[in-house]
Amino acid sequence: MFPFRYAKAADEQSALRAGAAGARYIAGGTTLVDLMRETVERPDSLVDINALPYSSIDVQAGRIRVGSLVRMSDLAAHPVVRQQVPVLSQAVELSASAQLRNMASIGGNLLQRPRCLYFRDVSAACNRRTPGAGCAAAEGRNRTNAILGTSQHCSATHPSDIAVALLALDAVVETRQPCGERRIRIADLFRQPGDTPAREHNLRPGELIVSIEVPVGRETRRSGYLKVRDRESYQFALASAAVALDIGAGTIRSARVAVGGVATVPWRLPAVEAALQGRPPNADVFRSAAALAADGAKPLRENGFKIDLLNRTVERQLVIVAAMP
Repeated sequence: MFPFRYAKAADEQSALRAGAAGARYIAGGTTLVDLMRETVERPDSLVDINALPYSSIDVQAGRIRVGSLVRMSDLAAHPVVRQQVPVLSQAVELSASAQLRNMASIGGNLLQRPRCLYFRDVSAACNRRTPGAGCAAAEGRNRTNAILGTSQHCSATHPSDIAVALLALDAVVETRQPCGERRIRIADLFRQPGDTPAREHNLRPGELIVSIEVPVGRETRRSGYLKVRDRESYQFALASAAVALDIGAGTIRSARVAVGGVATVPWRLPAVEAALQGRPPNADVFRSAAALAADGAKPLRENGFKIDLLNRTVERQLVIVAAMP
C-alpha cells in the first residue's frame, strides 16, 4: 500500500471541498481498501464521510429513499423493503458475505470497480487501470468476463448485484457537488467501456452520492433476484436476473428485467420486457421471451456458455416471480 493522507469530514461541505480538491471518498472501505492493498488504487488522499447524515431509510408515498451510507445488512433487513421491494433485499443478501454486508455502504457498492483477473494483477495489461495499456483478457483467461456491452478495449463485468436490482426498479441516484445537486437515473450512471474504459460512470470529479430513490408500486411487490455462481456464497455472479412483474386478470401488464454477471454495466433487457407485456404468464411465453436475453452478445474464447446460462437464468426467474402471491 502506498502512503496517503486521511481526514474525517465533519459535515457535507467539508467533504465536498475535500472531494473537489481530489480526495477519494471512503465509507465502509470494503472495496477501496482492498484495491489499495493490491496497489491497483493509489489515491493521495482519503476523506472519511461516515459522519454525514446519509444513513437513513425513509419510506414515503410511492417511493423509498435510501441514504448512500446505509449499510447493506440494514437495507436487506428493513421490513418495508422486504415486503414492498423483495428484489432489492434479495440482491443485497446474495452479495458478498455477512461480515462485508455489515460494513459496506450502498453508495460504495454501486461504485465498485470491475471484476477481471487482469484488472487486479498490476503486472498485466489493463485498459481500465492504465489507459492504452491493452487488454490481457482478450486472449487470456476470460471465463467470467462479459458478453454484453464489451469493446475491444475491455470486457470486465460490473460486480454490483444491488445495481442490477435498482436498474430493474428505475431507481434514481441523488448527488451533491459544490455547485448544486443532481438526479441521475441508474440507467445513466454507468458507462460502457467503448474507447474509454477507464471512465466507469458519469459522476463528475468530487461529486458525492447522497441517496438512492426507489419507486414502489404493484410490480415491485412481485419481484425477485436470482444469482447463479460457481459456489453458493461469497462469489460474484456468472449470470443474475432481477425481475419485477405486474400481473392482473391473467395478463402481464408490465415487466421489468435487468441482468448482471454478463455485461460491463448493469444490463436492462427491453426486448424481453416487450415480449412479456400483454401476454399470459405461462411457460411458453417465458421461454420465448427469455430467448431474447442474450441478443447482441459477443462471447470470448472461454465464456460462450454464458449465452445459454443467461437465457435459462432469466426464464427461471420469470417463472419464480410469476408464481409469487
